[in-house]
Amino acid sequence: MSRKKHPNVGSSLEDFLEEDGNLDAATAIAAKRVLAWQLQQVMAKQKLTKTVVAARMKTTRAQLDRVLNPDDGNVTLETLHRAATAVGRNLRLELA
Repeated sequence: MSRKKHPNVGSSLEDFLEEDGNLDAATAIAAKRVLAWQLQQVMAKQKLTKTVVAARMKTTRAQLDRVLNPDDGNVTLETLHRAATAVGRNLRLELA
């Protein structure tokens, strides 16, 4: 008796999301979450408060909260660049 192989065995999450039409959205959300997490890690390591980072960015703490919110995708590249600079880092983007 031969067993039929399940069609999803061996496929990846990326394959599934692409088939489902959600790969681009999931990729954008993941990138924003990683950036927010990285900023929070650097701030914690340097013992920087949100107030200090917001002041360095010349913005409000509410705007910084939007940058640090992993679920808020409405943050401009300029704002991300200012946040990175405020903690002494560079923002690198690339097309792959």
